Amino acid sequence: MMKKVLASGLSLVVAASVMAGCTKPKDEEKVLNVQFVPSQSAETLEAKAKPLEKMLGDKLGMKVKVSVSTDYPTIIEAMASKKVDVGFLPPSAYVLAKEKKAADVILQSLRYGVNEKDGSPTKDKVEYYKAQYVVKADSPIKSLADLKGKKIAFQNVTSSAGYVWPAVELKEAGVDPLKDVKPITLKGHDQALLSVLNGDVDAAATFQDARNTLKKEHPDIFAKTKVIYVTKPIPNDTVAVRPDIDPELKNKVTQAFLDLSNDPKAVEVFRSIYTHEGYVKTDDSKFESVREYETKAKKD
Repeated sequence: MMKKVLASGLSLVVAASVMAGCTKPKDEEKVLNVQFVPSQSAETLEAKAKPLEKMLGDKLGMKVKVSVSTDYPTIIEAMASKKVDVGFLPPSAYVLAKEKKAADVILQSLRYGVNEKDGSPTKDKVEYYKAQYVVKADSPIKSLADLKGKKIAFQNVTSSAGYVWPAVELKEAGVDPLKDVKPITLKGHDQALLSVLNGDVDAAATFQDARNTLKKEHPDIFAKTKVIYVTKPIPNDTVAVRPDIDPELKNKVTQAFLDLSNDPKAVEVFRSIYTHEGYVKTDDSKFESVREYETKAKKD
């Protein structure tokens, strides 16, 4: 009798172990890893992005983990190695990720347009933005040609507004962004602007009008700086997923962001992270201009 009880108990233990082994991968699959790249201090960005874990998780009915990458190449590699499921990628980084078969675009962000006279937002939500060159208000620099020989703060070379568009259009104006100026690479458009204010650089390439991100800490930033050039339009940032993500989950993620775009509290979070005002569906064809600029940038 004792043998039967022991055998029965052992069978239950084995069965429980097998069941636990079977359910564990499913539990792991229920975690959606979402990652951002810094457009400001990484610590500040992560704190601002954290509320999205619950908001997105509630919509999807699954656990969401939000993190911040160190730079664009890192998040692309993480998506390629399946460590990140959803990435917030600027257009140039998205195109590179697409080439590496690491990402498929599902959404494009909306932003308010920028009034070029004073940097204030317009009432229209648009699917593009622009880049700009900023210098001190009393600087003798007035045009792209005047940047020759000057020290310029750029972002990573994959940054659309922080490098690609400004560099390509600087080259088209007859000034080589590598040979004719003194380029330095900084992390964060806010850091580039602070470098201008502090006199560490002569100019900074940023998104238009990044000065608003520093307005609280530096109320006089608009008075102390000026924009000398604005680029052609750049397609807005993307929300992309890894190509092998479950199609059903892909659709759910897409719809979740569209739903959150109509939630004022969620939009407040998007706005604090990247000045996004919501999202619309998009496809890869919208990013052909990005590929054109990327080709020009690589030639340079």
